[in-house]
Formats: sequence, C-alpha cells, structure tokens
Amino acid sequence: MNFETFITCAVTGAGDTTAKSRHVPVTPQQIAEASIEAARAGAAIAHIHVRDPETGKASRDVALYREVVERIRASDTDVVINLTAGMGGDVVFGAGERPLPLDPAGTDMVGPTERLAHVAALLPEICTLDCGTMNFSLGDYVMTNTPSTLRAMARQVQALGVKPELEVFDAGHLVFVHQLIKEGLIDGPAMIQLCMGIPFGAPDDPLTLMALVKNLPQNAVFSAFSIGRKQLPYAAMAALAGGNVRVGLEDNLFLDRGVPATNAQLVERAVSVLTGMGAHILTPAEVRTRLHLRQPGQRAAA
Repeated sequence: MNFETFITCAVTGAGDTTAKSRHVPVTPQQIAEASIEAARAGAAIAHIHVRDPETGKASRDVALYREVVERIRASDTDVVINLTAGMGGDVVFGAGERPLPLDPAGTDMVGPTERLAHVAALLPEICTLDCGTMNFSLGDYVMTNTPSTLRAMARQVQALGVKPELEVFDAGHLVFVHQLIKEGLIDGPAMIQLCMGIPFGAPDDPLTLMALVKNLPQNAVFSAFSIGRKQLPYAAMAALAGGNVRVGLEDNLFLDRGVPATNAQLVERAVSVLTGMGAHILTPAEVRTRLHLRQPGQRAAA
C-alpha cells in the first residue's frame, strides 16, 4: 500500500467524448478551468490535451496549449502541468484488402520535433511519452511510436529538462522503458503510468497489474489507471499495488451509474477513497520533490 499518494487528473483527452458528456472541456478556457478545479479538489497533476474549439476534435496547435498553460499559470492555484506528446503518432489504414493509401481523415504522423513543439515552447514540468505501438480500436487505427522516434523524443525532452511520464499500455512497452533507462535517456526517478484495460493492451485484472508492477525499473515512481467503470475502483487498486492514481474525463465520464461526472467530482471521489484507506494525498510541492521536477518554465542547465 502506498500511503503517500498523488492524484493526476486527465481532464479531456483526445477521444470522441464531447458528444457523450457536456462536462468534457473543449476550449482552452474550459480546459484550464477544469484543470484548476481538479487541483482545488486534490489533484497534484493536470494531464492536458487540447481540442479544436470549433469541432471538439483533438489538436496539436501550440497556440491552444499556450492559452491553456498561461491561464493555469496565471491562476492562484498550484498544479503540476503535464502536457501530452502523444499527438502526431496516429495511423489509420485503409480497410480490408486495401490498407494503402492511409486514411487521411484519421492519420496524423509527424516527426519527433513537431510532436514536441508545444513542450519546447511552454516547458511544462512533465510531458508524456507513449512507449510503444498498439492496435487501439476494433478498426484500422494504430497508435504508432517507433523505437527511433521515442529515442529522439526522449533525448529532446531530457535536454529541455522536462520529466517524461512513460506511458505503458502493455508488457512490451515496459521492456522498452528499461531500454531507454539503460541508454541513459531517462533521468531518475523514472515516472511511469500503467495504462490498464484499454483495448488491445494490458487487461486491468489484478494479476496483470501486479505482473507489470513487479517488472518496474528500480526506484520508479508509478501510477496506474483503468477506464470506464473501472476507473474509480482503480483509485484503490493502484494505491494497494504501491502506486499513485489517475482519474478524469479522458478515461471515464461517470461518477456513478448514469450520473455524468465533472473532473473535480472524480478527483473528490478518489480523495475520499484514498483517505478512507489511510493515505495522505500529496500536494504539488510534495510531488515536485518526489519526482525531482524542475520549476515550470525552467530549462535544463547547459
């Protein structure tokens, strides 16, 4: 059991969820306000994607990230900012007997530097690295992260002084995490997010979770989450496994059966679960110390 636990709130994600809940934030103002509300409810970290304000679809627009980050930094609420770097690794093949050409409507593949443009511009304390490639739906979409791309991204993030959150969706991704550490591309302590229950990655049963936990790098700091109705039970599961917690509308839209949630409500429920188990909820300042984070906006020493 981890009795010193921090909570990450993934406030919006990139999925097609805006039509399913009016609480999913879309505009930069809404995303910033959701992050601030989650922090006030007890989240130490806000994990942030941005969306096109007109369509609600996922975006890589640096200007949108800038507005979100500046709004959060200008508020009187302290929270560790964690920007996704997963965008730009999306491939949608043609269906059936004609996998090529790729489907232009869903394919968004760019190089490592472009994927990190918003991170280089805004210098958040944390950004994500999805540590492998995976079939991500029943159709033809593949989340694509090649080893050479991830190495290049890790080098750039390390040079910027930003902590990478290493997102692990299956056992092979964790093998690659060990490889990045072996090559000196990850500064300690490694920060790892175990992403459970996502088709077609690691299932969210306790034995699979513990198998991943048992194979974590030495001294790693990890969180774990599941999606949908398993999200809130995983607040307890992750802490029992020795880890930290992630909740938020990226992964789950409901507080109870048929009851739409806000991000702040999901954080409040996680706080209730964890404190009921005797855990202390870490503050942003305590998380910065634990993860050896640089101050926001501070570049690595030359």
